[in-house]
Amino acid sequence: MRFVRHLALLWIVALPVGAVAAPERPEITGIALVRLRVTHMDASRAFYAKTLGLPEISQGCFSPASAAACFSINSLQKLELISSDPAENENAVEAIGYHVRDANTMREYLLSRGVKCSEVKRSPAGDKYIEVRDPEDHRILFLSPGTGTMSTVAISPLSNQIIHAGFVVRDRAVEDAFYKDILGFRLYWHGGMKDDETSWVAMEVPNGTTWLEYMLNISPTADHHTLGVMNHISLGVVDIKAADARLIKNGWKPTEEPKLGRDGKWQLNVYDPDDTRVEYMEFKPAQKPCCSEFTGPHPGPQ
Repeated sequence: MRFVRHLALLWIVALPVGAVAAPERPEITGIALVRLRVTHMDASRAFYAKTLGLPEISQGCFSPASAAACFSINSLQKLELISSDPAENENAVEAIGYHVRDANTMREYLLSRGVKCSEVKRSPAGDKYIEVRDPEDHRILFLSPGTGTMSTVAISPLSNQIIHAGFVVRDRAVEDAFYKDILGFRLYWHGGMKDDETSWVAMEVPNGTTWLEYMLNISPTADHHTLGVMNHISLGVVDIKAADARLIKNGWKPTEEPKLGRDGKWQLNVYDPDDTRVEYMEFKPAQKPCCSEFTGPHPGPQ
């Protein structure tokens, strides 16, 4: 007993006078929104609403309705389109937003880790949010629900969940210092076209099952189509063949057939009018993945 008291005394003495414990990172539970750049709003709106069957909404959006088109994925996820100059459209993924328990606490935590971030703001939907830039200048939002993200909304018959979004990453170690070391994202899977190479790194949110995909080894001079393949979103489905049939019924002219990905999951790629890839993917693998094992839980339908 005397020994335990002695250890406690040593711990107290070791703390600097007036020291305040660093704030803990609040839970990051999943993707809240993805915002895409488009160059022809009317054509893009028709593609996402009619071909993909996403319900367009006028309330509950993050961006002002006058500046964007907004689609409901489920009661907690939105997809937004904003008009963009074609010359500035290298990365179609303009922003990814993540749900946190409290935007104020998240800001305090990020500042304590030396990350620059905005003041806490409120979206037109009533959500509190902060904005940061990752080490490679991707726009990342952290938002806590207000009145906008919890509303009851229509659901697409094709897919009701964004399971991941991906963008080109030049330096994995630099991005890991932010997403892994500071935000707590964890490796879900990694692989490439060959078993001994890593071109795709799936980083799962720390308190959920959606993930961010690093798209590695992309040439700085990659053309528009290649960048559209890499900078993408993924919608989860239970049955890829049923999704394929539904897309065709909606008027999609197939350019690809469903195929097994290197991660062992069935997938189907479609492309919007700006050549940005929308990847339909089954939630769970149908066979053993190449390159590495899955290290986290799989997503599922909402």
